[in-house]
Amino acid sequence: MGHLINSKEEVYRALAERLNKNPVGTPVNDILMEILHRLYTETEALVGSKFPLLPLPLDKISGITGIGRDELKKILDDMANKGLVLDLPRRDDTYYMLAPMVVGFFEYTFMRVREDINMKELADLFERYFKEDGVREEFFGGDTKMFKTLVYESLIPAAVETEVLSYERASEIIREAGGGALGMCSCRHKAGHLGKACDAPVEDVCTSLGNAARWLVSRGLAKPAGVDDLLRVLDRTEKLGLVHLGDNVLKKPAYICHCCGCCCGVLRAINEGGVASVHPSNFIPEVNPEECSGCGTCSENCHIHAIEMNMDGNGNEIPAVKKDICIGCGACASACPTGALAMSRRSVIHVPPETKQEQFLRIAREKGRA
Repeated sequence: MGHLINSKEEVYRALAERLNKNPVGTPVNDILMEILHRLYTETEALVGSKFPLLPLPLDKISGITGIGRDELKKILDDMANKGLVLDLPRRDDTYYMLAPMVVGFFEYTFMRVREDINMKELADLFERYFKEDGVREEFFGGDTKMFKTLVYESLIPAAVETEVLSYERASEIIREAGGGALGMCSCRHKAGHLGKACDAPVEDVCTSLGNAARWLVSRGLAKPAGVDDLLRVLDRTEKLGLVHLGDNVLKKPAYICHCCGCCCGVLRAINEGGVASVHPSNFIPEVNPEECSGCGTCSENCHIHAIEMNMDGNGNEIPAVKKDICIGCGACASACPTGALAMSRRSVIHVPPETKQEQFLRIAREKGRA
């Protein structure tokens, strides 16, 4: 197959260009090339460069790549073990899909400890790559977001309880999925290799659901977890003041992350890049000045600096919510010692895309790729 692409460098360049054709692409630069050289063997890079955009069974990929079925299956199994390919059971066959970087081989690389690669070196490369011009915008900057915020359910006002649908409640998403899996937080694991991790939990905290959970478990990237296990993690992370970010789809969401503004790539895109990286929840905090003590706890507990303390006309400090930035997670209201912050329903309600396919089709159309 060497005649198809003339040099090793061209093999990896072709892989980079292929990854950049996904609905959520990977802007090609020198740092990306360094990452790909460390994660993919040359053979894997060549196979990846030939991958179709849609999942296909082994025989069709064999025809596209020119590699025999048995040899190709071994290559794809090895790639799936490394999180570079997804093998998806469908009826009586298995379909294969090239993993994107996000959500994809970045997470799968850091959802476990690996001895076969230099994790610290990779952590530094990914850190630098995410800061490169255009990268955060490509991952998170479109109108259709990959992530949506899930408000702390204990803060939903009783007056609107009947209006709140299951896709707005993390607990209902978990119950409807019937359980899932728990894995390592890839963002905080990466931060740990850089000496920058906070004290939020790393192990058994990343929540996956449905087919995504089954795939992660099959590849040793997560542990099976029942509904009660996942609800306990939800409660624990809420008490720690973390932000619940869910898959921005109505049907069969794949994940719920429990995020901090210092390590999470999605929230850091807001803090460091000014990118509106996540769709806000359908709630926003409102301040009751009469109840506010001016302590600033709400501002300190906001992961994206959407609350600032200002002086009122009487010389008292009160919080001001930056409504154009606030993602409506509820961490501020939950932390308020006097109950001066309450979550209220937004006037415009966000309804996510129906399915993952619709989500990616929207993203592709917005980028002129469909």
